[in-house]
Formats: sequence, structure tokens, C-alpha cells
Amino acid sequence: MQQKISNDLKEALKSGDSFRVGVLRMIAAAFKNKEIEKKGKGENSELIETEVIDIISKEAKKRKDAVDAYASGGRSELAQQELKELDIIKKYLPAQLSAAEIEKIVDKAIEIIGVQSQKDFGKVIGEAMKELKGKADASEVSAIVKKKLEEKLK
Repeated sequence: MQQKISNDLKEALKSGDSFRVGVLRMIAAAFKNKEIEKKGKGENSELIETEVIDIISKEAKKRKDAVDAYASGGRSELAQQELKELDIIKKYLPAQLSAAEIEKIVDKAIEIIGVQSQKDFGKVIGEAMKELKGKADASEVSAIVKKKLEEKLK
């Protein structure tokens, strides 16, 4: 994935697409920052695929949050800018799972945990996100877990 982004950055530079260059450079900088952080901890600085996806997911979440903030603040031109950045970033994320697929994984997590009360919410989220990381939006997973727990504990 890192290599693909690097290649796309070179391609964007050659084509003169300055907006895309900016977004891809920002992602590359996030990768570099993570590598430096790992090296500082004495770890191998090379990023593994899950870390790359995690970084890209965080960048996408930043854009979503910014879109919401700008839209609620009446700054539609800035919200549009963030949406354009988000569209570019989403191309590098794995395909997102449907709600039905997420529900199956959440059901499996509920079985594994053996839910007794609403207090098990965090455990279920943790178990489900092991499989869903990068494949589903955490807020969507949270809503599905909440709904499933309410149904199960009635």
C-alpha cells in the first residue's frame, strides 16, 4: 500500500495535479512519522500492512470530522475541500463491509464474549474490531453493537 501511494504521488507530480500531490504527501508524511515513532521505541521502523491501513483510516476520520465541523459552522467551501481530500484517501482503504456483514461479525463477537449485561459493550466492540479494523467505520460498528446488545438483553 505504501508503495502504491508512493507511485501515485510520482504520477500526480508528473501530471501536475497539485491537490492530489498535497493529499498524498500528507499521507506519506503520516507514514514517515509512524516510522520515526517506531524507531524511537527501538522497534523495526518498517510499517506492516495493518499499521498502514490504520494510518489511512485515521486520516480519513480526520477528514470526516472536519467536514462535519465545517458544515455545522457554515463553511461549505472548506467542507467541500475536505470531502475532496476524503475521496482521494478512501481509494486506499480496503472495501468497507456492508451492515449485514458487520452484524454477522458482531453476533460472533457477542457469542465469544458471552454477554451478560450492557457493561460488556466494550468487550464486544474490542472483539469485533479485531476482525473489522479498517473494514468498517467504528461509529457504525458501535451503533450495531448497541442495537444487538439491546435486543439480546431484553
